[in-house]
Amino acid sequence: MTDEAEDSQQRCGLVAIVGRPNVGKSTLLNALVGQKVSITSAKAQTTRHRITGIRTVGESQFVFVDTPGFQTRHSAALNRTLNRTVQGVLFDVDVVLFVVEAGRFGLDDAKVLALLPPGKPAILVANKLDAVHRRAELVPWLKGMQDRHAFAEFVPLSAKKEADTQRLLDIVQPYLPEQPWFYEEDALTDRSDRFLASELIREKLFRLTGDELPYASTVVIDKFEEEGNLRRIAATIVVERDAHKGMVIGHEGERLKRIGSEARQELEHLMGAKVFLELWVKVRSGWADNEEHLRSYGYE
Repeated sequence: MTDEAEDSQQRCGLVAIVGRPNVGKSTLLNALVGQKVSITSAKAQTTRHRITGIRTVGESQFVFVDTPGFQTRHSAALNRTLNRTVQGVLFDVDVVLFVVEAGRFGLDDAKVLALLPPGKPAILVANKLDAVHRRAELVPWLKGMQDRHAFAEFVPLSAKKEADTQRLLDIVQPYLPEQPWFYEEDALTDRSDRFLASELIREKLFRLTGDELPYASTVVIDKFEEEGNLRRIAATIVVERDAHKGMVIGHEGERLKRIGSEARQELEHLMGAKVFLELWVKVRSGWADNEEHLRSYGYE
């Protein structure tokens, strides 16, 4: 059999995951890929970059694009950048997973739904099914959703259940074009270890500061060195005000130590190497509303 004949059986396509903040997009991405590639936190708006997760099953390669939750509340440069990212992603992909909470549909969901390009296959993913007590209530809700948009499929699920995410993969698979794979079979993400380090530190930052810290905080990797089985990483947490700096550092530096310790342990697990991590906190007033600062911190 020729290589060309083998390639023709392969499927590969781009799958966008979209929805308002906090519907569980990053949790779903991690479950579909089978390993953490996107950060998750109870704080709305933790995903800020276009993260690609890759899953290869049999002859099919799914390339997932996680988008920032579409922002409707603020008009700072950061939010305008995030919203442009969402719109750009949707035109590039082969199929869209539109994620909502099962049984719920609000104004923020409607604003994201309005972005879906006509004619692009969209699958309605009703997440957090475990929180719905009476399944019968979903029938009228589903009818209302189908009236809003001609969804190609409807998949009720809980992103935390492996059987549910496997079923979703099976449903998405026929929508992938027949073409050679974009990545190696064992690839999980196209992002570098350096990028994943900044995301993981940011996840711990948000998890451990709770609602105290405004989401206009970011992490910049100042140094990332590989020495055999050791990774030396130095990173700066950038906040907007002195008061925020105090929140991150905590009483006698305890919170910053905990952020560093939890991030280091997870990075060691993810990279399969020993990690030496140094963290600093700096105040950069107005960085989230400054296009130049955004570019320097890696926001497109």
